[in-house]
Amino acid sequence: MDFDLTEDQRLLTESVSRLLGDTYAFEQRKQLLKTPTGWSETLWAQYAELGLLGLPFSEDHGGFGGSAVDVMLLMQAFGKHLVLEPYLSTVVLGGTALRLAGSADQQDEILPGIAAGERRLAFAHYERQSRYDMTDVLTTAKASADGFVLEGAKATVLHGDSADTLIVSARTAGGRDDEAGLSLFLVDANSPGVAKRGYTLRDGSRAAELSFSGVQVPRDALLGEQDNALPVIRRVVEAGIAAGAAEVVGAMEAMQAMTLDYLKTRVQFGRAIGENQALQHRAAEMMIALEQGRSMAMLAAMMVDEPNAAERERNISMAKVGVGQAGRFVSQNAVQLHGGIGMTEEYAVGHFFRRVMVFEHLYGDTAYHLDLLADQVA
Repeated sequence: MDFDLTEDQRLLTESVSRLLGDTYAFEQRKQLLKTPTGWSETLWAQYAELGLLGLPFSEDHGGFGGSAVDVMLLMQAFGKHLVLEPYLSTVVLGGTALRLAGSADQQDEILPGIAAGERRLAFAHYERQSRYDMTDVLTTAKASADGFVLEGAKATVLHGDSADTLIVSARTAGGRDDEAGLSLFLVDANSPGVAKRGYTLRDGSRAAELSFSGVQVPRDALLGEQDNALPVIRRVVEAGIAAGAAEVVGAMEAMQAMTLDYLKTRVQFGRAIGENQALQHRAAEMMIALEQGRSMAMLAAMMVDEPNAAERERNISMAKVGVGQAGRFVSQNAVQLHGGIGMTEEYAVGHFFRRVMVFEHLYGDTAYHLDLLADQVA
């Protein structure tokens, strides 16, 4: 298998690296964290100008028809700079749901707006009681004369406080844990009855708790097939895992480089601490873990469009476990090898550490996916 980048992919990574290198220094990122939204609308517009927001969409919708591998390369670059903008929630999660389940009219209406930077989405599926169980949904959508009425709440909706369109899962039939009976709806985030409570996650990124009280949506707000949304929900989560894994690889690359530089420049007892053989071994182990994580992230990217559901789900879980373990090892050692400075807010390595830890708990932590894999071989 050829893992070399195409010319277009090289141009993509170079242009993104230049943009982020000029605009996303650590101090600039800390200033963004203090803004009301927690990210930069100016940079969001620049992403649109570069075509990044339309990367996975077809040319008919203002995109470039990019693959999951193209998204992987972009997310790696984002991971190196701890990008805060809602790319994962809007383009990856929301965009995947629309590409898989949206009607031609829904795609024509929304996807060009995403590509142009004019539309932001949030994927609202998990609930407070469900933890990682995709079938545990208490939010309901009851049929009405004009469409549906939504009642319920969603938890930890990534960038749910800044989205103008919500993709909400709700139960239209069946019981709480039934696989059948789930449906997806496009909901205007400013609809009467929608309440949002935005907050900051441990890594500085934004999320929201959402509640729906008598929210009326028209029948054409139904996204995909009624009562059969679970396969689409699984695909959306898998795309999120693949993109997040690539972002962690970028973060690990940054931590590895920072740690090597620190080992070369930090002097104790008249010599650089990197001359200590034990620390050299630790740095080598970090590099091995990084490359293992990179391989797993590549596997996830190649599996996103795999038609065999069982094969896709198994490999995505393997990638989630592999990247989670590698990310934890690299980030913990990066902080430890930096010593006391690694624990401070003023130094970047701790921020990378927190980002990696947040990803490990998104869409199922390492223990959860290990259990899934164990069940498949039992």
